[in-house]
Amino acid sequence: MDFSLFYFADDSEAEPAGDRYALLLEGARFADQHGFRAVWTPERHFHSFGGLYPNPSVVGAALATVTERVHIRAGSVVAPLHHPLRIAEEWAVVDNLSRGRAGVSFASGWNVADFCFAPEAYPDRKAALLDQIQTVRALWRGEHLDVVDGVGDKTRVRVYPRPVQPELPVWITSGGDPETFRAAGEAGFGLLTHLLGQDMDQLAAKIAVYRQAAEQAEGQGRSGARGRAGHVVAMVHAFVGDDDAAVREQVRAPLSAYLRSSLDLARSQVDAAHPLSREKDHERAVDIVVAKAFDRYVDGGGLLGGLDTCLSRVRRLQEIGVDEVACLIDFGLPADQVLGGLDRLDLLRRMSQAEADSGPATTPS
Repeated sequence: MDFSLFYFADDSEAEPAGDRYALLLEGARFADQHGFRAVWTPERHFHSFGGLYPNPSVVGAALATVTERVHIRAGSVVAPLHHPLRIAEEWAVVDNLSRGRAGVSFASGWNVADFCFAPEAYPDRKAALLDQIQTVRALWRGEHLDVVDGVGDKTRVRVYPRPVQPELPVWITSGGDPETFRAAGEAGFGLLTHLLGQDMDQLAAKIAVYRQAAEQAEGQGRSGARGRAGHVVAMVHAFVGDDDAAVREQVRAPLSAYLRSSLDLARSQVDAAHPLSREKDHERAVDIVVAKAFDRYVDGGGLLGGLDTCLSRVRRLQEIGVDEVACLIDFGLPADQVLGGLDRLDLLRRMSQAEADSGPATTPS
């Protein structure tokens, strides 16, 4: 199992403006120095939830200059919002700055407000996604694209600077739609997913769909762990502490506030017919949803607890076919606490890898 760091912070007004990216930069340096596989940042717009990350290529360029080994990845680029030329150009810069460590997970997008950048792309965004990815990959390889210039003439262009990697490492992001899992496998791409709205058993069934499609695809997709076709990354909320009870109380307030912000974003996408919109005591209804979500994440949907508990969850992720766990660490705990806990997260990583090499690991006394 590979371990990565994933960032998706809520842009709290309480956080000093000059310190908003301190956790990102220091965490990336830690990951780089301790053998983590990658650092992932998302693309988010027009809401505080994830609001620190409107463009993963910009923060990816910054990360490339403070790291030497860890891979710099987008989780995700919302492809329908952008011209393929722009995506290829920006990530070619990141690839050069990082000397060949760039990678991109692509998504079709879902937030209607985001599509103010390209409102015409919203209706067909899912159908167009694979074609857009293939165009970006062709540009990455140095191929030309036929376009129309500012005076209406047809011309051909190619991307500069030339990337370091001959092929762009590609994943597709899926929140749980089995058809997206299947499409990613058939195209030979990696898969980035999560446990939001699905449990381990449900995710296992969908990963099986992905693996079967990847194995049947021409070229066998990307080669993952143990020679399996494809590559599955699962994003999970992560904080490893001294024991389960202590971690539960330590993360209760920040994770609950984080989930509340996520719910506010989701509610912005629904109309007045949504059950919560009809609820007379709206705040009470939100409290119930947040409390249930908190219990689900802490009791099995994340790496939140002591070492033994988190190691058992890593084992389960391995069992269902996950190749890389992307640890979402910036869900609201103070930065110094998160950074102070990275040593235990690294210990979990090393225990997991030692167990894979030589048998069951035990928590050091």
